[in-house]
Amino acid sequence: MKRSWRNLLLRLVVPALVVGAPTPAAATDILPWKNPNNALVVDAYELNRIDWDSLLSDKRISAFISKASDGLPESFSCTGDHAGDTVAHCKTMWRKYAVSRELFQTRRLVARGAGLLWGSYHLARPGNPVDQANHFLDYADPKDDEMMVLDLEGIDPQQFMSLEDAQIFAGHIRARTGRYPVLYTNHNTARYIAAYRNDYPVLARLPIWYARYKPDVKGVFPMGNWDNYLMWQFSSGTNCSKRRCPYRVPGTLTDIDVNVAPMSRAALAKIWARGNLLPAREPDPPLILAKIEMEPRGKSAMDTAAIAPDPIVTSSIPQSEVARTRRDF
Repeated sequence: MKRSWRNLLLRLVVPALVVGAPTPAAATDILPWKNPNNALVVDAYELNRIDWDSLLSDKRISAFISKASDGLPESFSCTGDHAGDTVAHCKTMWRKYAVSRELFQTRRLVARGAGLLWGSYHLARPGNPVDQANHFLDYADPKDDEMMVLDLEGIDPQQFMSLEDAQIFAGHIRARTGRYPVLYTNHNTARYIAAYRNDYPVLARLPIWYARYKPDVKGVFPMGNWDNYLMWQFSSGTNCSKRRCPYRVPGTLTDIDVNVAPMSRAALAKIWARGNLLPAREPDPPLILAKIEMEPRGKSAMDTAAIAPDPIVTSSIPQSEVARTRRDF
């Protein structure tokens, strides 16, 4: 019964989506990182090891994006409530936090001194989004020519910043800097935002840095909302090993994240830190199928006829800390 109901829904919904969808004009290239004219971007979290002399020998690397802040700031004094944490662990996390800030500034000096475009991202966690935005700006101190990124790993508000709070975060960044951040996210989250762009009009209009470890994104990229990705994270520890890797960056290990922009370095530099919203889209009918697939579990059998989600894909969390439901490559 469940299968027959779902087949009926597919016959009703999918043709309507196809008729109303624009003809894809971009995001259809296969293996775009093999095009020497496309700029490559490296992004790293604090645990990535980098030999800068070797990395800079690759002239296709046009930009470097580093992890900056993570959720709310750590406590220096470790007094008061630590949300159940111990004082000893609080002090350990502060030391890690302090070292990571120094490493961030060192990376920035080296990358910018070598002529690379520079950007930084905030890993969005549950908690006050205004405080997180202020934490990011205090930590990254972004210059006018540097990219700012909101890293949104999923739609579960117990693990990550809620979509509603993510809009507040983006708006506060705009209020303080005059620019919006870029949105980094995976396929499932992008698809959900695209399906409900009327509910999330800010997120749906942020330029997207899209993470998916496939040879192409034709037919799966959320074309109904974004015409194209600003960057595509195509390689990470998920699909790069000593035996096989989509792209090897000299001076890095297999856990480094590599991204491609669908443009030259000169073209990327012109829009790198612009911080504008994308043009608004006309409202669409609700995507019923997408809602069924993306609703949280625990509802009726009909409501939980969901596809297996993509894994959490991230340039923020070491691979050993990421629980995946299936491999996406």
